[in-house]
Amino acid sequence: MSESPQQQQEEQAMLWNGPGARAWIELQSLLDGALRQFENLIVQEVAAQSASRVLDVGCGTGATTLAVARLLGTEGRVVGIDVSAPMIAVARARAAREGLAANFIVADAQTNPFEAASFDMITTRFGVMFFADPARALANLRQAATDAASLCLFVWRSAADNPFMTTAERAAVPLLPEIPARAADAPGQFAFADRVRVTRLLEVSGWSEIEIEPIDVPCAFPESELVRYFSNLGPLGRLLQEATEPARTQVIAKIRAAFEPFVCQNEVRFLAACWRVRARPGRGSGLQDRSR
Repeated sequence: MSESPQQQQEEQAMLWNGPGARAWIELQSLLDGALRQFENLIVQEVAAQSASRVLDVGCGTGATTLAVARLLGTEGRVVGIDVSAPMIAVARARAAREGLAANFIVADAQTNPFEAASFDMITTRFGVMFFADPARALANLRQAATDAASLCLFVWRSAADNPFMTTAERAAVPLLPEIPARAADAPGQFAFADRVRVTRLLEVSGWSEIEIEPIDVPCAFPESELVRYFSNLGPLGRLLQEATEPARTQVIAKIRAAFEPFVCQNEVRFLAACWRVRARPGRGSGLQDRSR
């Protein structure tokens, strides 16, 4: 029997307040460095739209929120929202250290009661693919947007387009067959891979003028961090934490060898194959209007 959206969302909350949060916090510097170009892309989008009230969805430890805060200074308002209390704690500490005017909310953007028409831009770096009910989430974000607002989402394309992202689990399957298979329409990294589905979700939730553009973003991090990277993140990382030491050593060696095509001298290099999704608020507010 398939899980209900409520069950899926509860599982996501547990993940991102537990092992998922611990992994991202542990690897914060590595991941921020590897994905730095997305900070630049989001800042460019905010600047191009002359936005001054920005919501960053699924902000995690705050890298993209803080990048926008640096751009806007004290004249603007940027809010990061994430279901992960541990990650938001890190984001708040980072903002305090830099003296940045960024606010952070621990909440589910799918259901959080945002003030209506309170943002003129809504953006994310890989933060919207984990909703159990993405249409509901996008409708809730629509009602938080002004009628002249911009939506800009960066989401992953398919697993096939992102071989780096699935290298570890593909290499590990013969040794760890209990690794769960990815479900295309379940909350997860590639939940927004289907361009047609994303368009439909946006349309039914009250967004229009939809543009979905493929982009390939070069990413890199030090080769010395590769084992730490794949042995902490995702379902594989959680299984490796529970494995016996001989099994763990064997799996890590096999996985490290599988990443060799991505290693160049002292760096790991890969392309992040993504969609840049842009939209504008349509008339009304989508699903919420229909439910009245």
